[in-house]
Amino acid sequence: MEEKVTSHIIKGLVLGIISVFISVVVHTFNLYENPYVSSVSYGVFMIGIIYSTILFANQNGNKVGFGNIFAHGFKTSAVVIVITVFYTVLAVKLIFPEFIDITLNISRKRIETSPNVPKDAVQKNLDFMREYFLPFAIGMTVIILGFFGLISSLIGAAVAKKNTNPFENQA
Repeated sequence: MEEKVTSHIIKGLVLGIISVFISVVVHTFNLYENPYVSSVSYGVFMIGIIYSTILFANQNGNKVGFGNIFAHGFKTSAVVIVITVFYTVLAVKLIFPEFIDITLNISRKRIETSPNVPKDAVQKNLDFMREYFLPFAIGMTVIILGFFGLISSLIGAAVAKKNTNPFENQA
């Protein structure tokens, strides 16, 4: 009996739900300023992508090449990115509208402690951040998760066992 291959969409949905859960926990317990929280979130994402690529290779009897494994991992990453962007828009606009103020207060503390920033520029920077918060959050989500998805897919494709001969004619 042939083993069924789990779709990249299903794996992405699971990882996306885990990502949203971590975000809700961060908001609920006010862990915004803890530097390790984002590391945990990105670590879970990367381990999930690597595991999904290895599982994909195993479910195909390890008869898939590097490119197919990488593509599966990157497609899984893309599903997670879509879910995370959708959640980010919902969270900022509907679920946690105070998130913008919390983020701006954290930014204010960081900017005010910087010796290179003039005092009159602080409010201008914060006003700019407030105005473009959502596009910036979406863009950073896509860039950061896309980068980590790329790296994770490459790692997963490299470590996954492959029983293929690249010199064999596969007509």
